[in-house]
Amino acid sequence: MGKFLVAGVTQIETIVRVEKIPVSFAPMTSAIDSIYTAMGGDAYNESLALEWLGDEVVFMSIVGRNQDLEMINPPDRRITLSTEYIIPQMNDTPTEVVLYDKERRQQIFEDIKDLRENTYDMSMVPPIAESCDMIVLANANFCRPFVKVAKEHNKPVAVNIRYYEREKEKYNADFLESAKVLYFSDDTLTEDPYDFIDRMANTYGTEIIILGQGSEGLMLYDKVQNLRIHYNTVKTNEVVNTIGAGNALFACFLHYYMETGDSVNAIKNALLFASYKIGYMGTSNGFMTPDQLAQWRNLIWGIK
Repeated sequence: MGKFLVAGVTQIETIVRVEKIPVSFAPMTSAIDSIYTAMGGDAYNESLALEWLGDEVVFMSIVGRNQDLEMINPPDRRITLSTEYIIPQMNDTPTEVVLYDKERRQQIFEDIKDLRENTYDMSMVPPIAESCDMIVLANANFCRPFVKVAKEHNKPVAVNIRYYEREKEKYNADFLESAKVLYFSDDTLTEDPYDFIDRMANTYGTEIIILGQGSEGLMLYDKVQNLRIHYNTVKTNEVVNTIGAGNALFACFLHYYMETGDSVNAIKNALLFASYKIGYMGTSNGFMTPDQLAQWRNLIWGIK
């Protein structure tokens, strides 16, 4: 199993199931089991998924100075994330509210608090980076110095670009230029997906690009194998909530890619992992075990 350093955002997430987006005004709406609040965030979710799959994870993040770190590890969860490198230094922990409906539409309200003004204490990072197989980053400001550390220690970098906007691409240049693996969602993509992948690959020389396309599946680009291919979604569970599926898919891909070096095998496992995840409420619930993955992989693709 691999060892990953994961750095990125931790936030408090409230997920609300609504009848339809956009939401019609009503002074009061009451629905049982329609609101869920827990810790979340891209790096937090990725760390959980990697730990679930058996990897060793060093999770580095920043939260509010009064944040109860026990929320990181609720008592009913089977795995535990170390909070040793989660630094409580912000005024408040970032918060996100997500509305979603039965058509898989989402409306997200994000409050990052003073995240952009905070920096991470990098003095502890170099020796940990040296012992890791890969460094997984969010494109948050405080994660930028990790790019330099990864380069100094010759460690591959994977970056989850949460919301891509072409006009802001220059602000992500250091992440894009350094990444061996890039993950994007097409939620805010305005150009043809094939053209987008070609442009990213030609501009930055990225080895692996994954473009999540929601219910349409995803696209995988592999420079070494000369692949640019679309995969449809697979079904292992009834859809309850798709929030966090991208983080789960990205983490599972990295787990198997680092283990085998085979991007096609890794993406097929990741599709299964994400398809099972969307059958559960909450971004950090509903992970498949490796044994379950093997069974479904054999069932759908005939791969032992």
